[in-house]
Amino acid sequence: FFFLMIRRPPRSTQSRSSAASDVYKRQGNNKMRGFAFARNFFSKNPTSLLGKTALVASFAYAATRYNFFNTQHSDHEFGRKLSDNIHNRPPTHDFYHNVSIFSGNANLPLAQEICQYLGTSLGKINVGRFTDGEVNIQIQENVRGKDIYIIQPTSTPVNENLVELLLMVSTMRRASAGKINVIIPYYGYSRQDRKVAPRVPISAADVARLLETMGVDRVVAVDLHCGQIQGFFGPRVPVDNLEANIVGLTYVLDHKNEIDLQNLTIVSPDAGGVTRAKKFQDMIKNQGYENISLAMIIKRREKASQIDSMHLVGSVENQDVIIVDDMVDTAGTLCKAVEELKRNGAKKVYAFATHGLFSGAAFDHISKAPLEKIIVTNTIPAKEQEEHCEKIVRLSVGPLLAEAIRRIQEKESVSNLFQVKRI
Repeated sequence: FFFLMIRRPPRSTQSRSSAASDVYKRQGNNKMRGFAFARNFFSKNPTSLLGKTALVASFAYAATRYNFFNTQHSDHEFGRKLSDNIHNRPPTHDFYHNVSIFSGNANLPLAQEICQYLGTSLGKINVGRFTDGEVNIQIQENVRGKDIYIIQPTSTPVNENLVELLLMVSTMRRASAGKINVIIPYYGYSRQDRKVAPRVPISAADVARLLETMGVDRVVAVDLHCGQIQGFFGPRVPVDNLEANIVGLTYVLDHKNEIDLQNLTIVSPDAGGVTRAKKFQDMIKNQGYENISLAMIIKRREKASQIDSMHLVGSVENQDVIIVDDMVDTAGTLCKAVEELKRNGAKKVYAFATHGLFSGAAFDHISKAPLEKIIVTNTIPAKEQEEHCEKIVRLSVGPLLAEAIRRIQEKESVSNLFQVKRI
């Protein structure tokens, strides 16, 4: 078995291997070579003892190849439970025929985790800088006619990462790529989705126009700030807005000894987030916890990131509370909401936000707030200060994005990802 898993197949065998073997041959993955060799050996020697042994070895390897892997911010057990919730399946061999996955510099660890789940590796591309600071892109492998997936959140530094993404798309298009799908875990400029004052841009729409002009064929995002951003792209560019609620749900159910699910209230921090909070409430109810209520905070802003007044609509007295939002920036608004909930009798207050931007004095605000935990995902890379803040829990959306990529490529339903079975 060990010999079969590490042996490099003869050159003639490699030339006849399947699509999966071709992919891993390119990557230099000896284990996958052994898997392909074992399968090919059995096809030539189906009746011999060694041939049968090769078949068993190949199936044993395939059965263990597609597990979730530990990441810095999520353990194996959490990844396993999340994979159960999203009904994950390993890609078929046809998946590897014509797919290449690339990443810019914005969130390389997340891109590597996605590839690890899919059983492949990142495509070879150089995303660097010229001496004057201009972005320098060079693809170092053939992409002609291939289905390309580019993983690049447009988080801080927003303009640098956005230009990287635009130039990567343009380079792929000029290199005759077949389809170009961009995975944008965090969509920068998403908060500027309408005119709130005279003579201001609608930046979210302008970014969509830039991507469409460069030649994008599909966009996959995670928890867009507002759903109407999907409409900023034309009908030629479908947009999949994945919901990270399923990641938060897995965490909540895994910590039901800490969070009182029998006396729980889900709170939206503003009127625009009520739909998101309601979906999270329904997901927990579907797990058999019927006594889940919903509340909302009404706030009036003086200007961006500054709140003039805040009022609670609903009751949280003697309840554990989970605030559900799409992002946390300076955390000033969040921490004021926590204080308001505490004044109204809440016992424990948790927060779940998909995107942890943590700008400005965010870490100082969180440390001083009467907040139990703030749960975020790795759509945006972690900052160094997070290591010193015990209240922050960071979960991975890698399995969710990887499964979405697999379903898109194999022409399966993406919406079924969020039909969570009862745990």
